[in-house]
Amino acid sequence: MEGLTPERIVETRDPAGTRALAGALAAAARPGDLISLVGELGAGKTQFAKGFGAGLGVTDTIVSPSFVLMTEYRGRLPLFHIDLYRLAGAAEALAGGLIDERQAEGVTVIEWAERLEDAMPAGRLDVLIEGTGDDPRRIVLRAGDAGYARYIDALPAEFAALAAEAGEPAAEGSSR
Repeated sequence: MEGLTPERIVETRDPAGTRALAGALAAAARPGDLISLVGELGAGKTQFAKGFGAGLGVTDTIVSPSFVLMTEYRGRLPLFHIDLYRLAGAAEALAGGLIDERQAEGVTVIEWAERLEDAMPAGRLDVLIEGTGDDPRRIVLRAGDAGYARYIDALPAEFAALAAEAGEPAAEGSSR
């Protein structure tokens, strides 16, 4: 399976389900990890960040850092929550110092990560969220390299079952 990107597609039915999924995935987090969140406005990127933070043991209220761009939270690992919604592109984010050496100690979760374009390293977990409003969310979890496959492996059984129902492989990564 060399050269294949481990990927899983799951569905959550509400914000609590998105938070539960993210919280369970946080068990696989290691220092220096990067989580890329992509989805339309209202898709649930901040809900995912809240759940991931809860899974890391963050007790502070996690909110979208749209106006401050980055918020740091303390948990099992530091959580660096970045929101690029108000930035035009990678140059603006990098010039603003949003990516720095402190993040090697914790996990960086970036909302609107597509704004970093080619400046993003391959080593990351992409979380692509489809759906808005009251619709269920289709969430694609894609490991950027073999090191991030541990997130796919950490997928809780109830979410793996949904992936299997959707025609996705329940154990091995797909080629997408």
